[in-house]
Amino acid sequence: MLYSYFVEKSIRESFDHVNKHRWDEAVKALVPHVHHRVSGTHALGGERHDKEAVRRWFERLGRVLPNLHLTVNHIWVKGWPWHTTVFAQWDGTATLLNGDASYVNRGLHVFTLRWGRVYALEEFYDSQAAARGLAAQAATGLEEAVGEPIVG
Repeated sequence: MLYSYFVEKSIRESFDHVNKHRWDEAVKALVPHVHHRVSGTHALGGERHDKEAVRRWFERLGRVLPNLHLTVNHIWVKGWPWHTTVFAQWDGTATLLNGDASYVNRGLHVFTLRWGRVYALEEFYDSQAAARGLAAQAATGLEEAVGEPIVG
């Protein structure tokens, strides 16, 4: 279906924006009162309920894991333009500030779209691996890596 093709292309572009730290582009498709939830009890975990808070979250992601690279492996698009669910399975890798290049995480994003706009985004991944990586970043002096989650 042509619609699915364009949705998949848009989702892949959003991951590319994150990889290149283009935060304005990464949040462009979000509605003002988006719901964003990330699993885990750490500096990147928690819930946000507005576009600006999600933008701040992306900015923090870029600071605490500056060379994180997300590779999208699969995208599944289900539904119609007025209510679409998108599943994006990805692998994330990074070299930590202590030189450790072994940070690896694998996850799944679940997007809820209406007419091409993101109303909800939930991220599922190994939150313990994320917490360990953030703790290693904090051990090098990057205190924000173990800060309170961004809410809003």
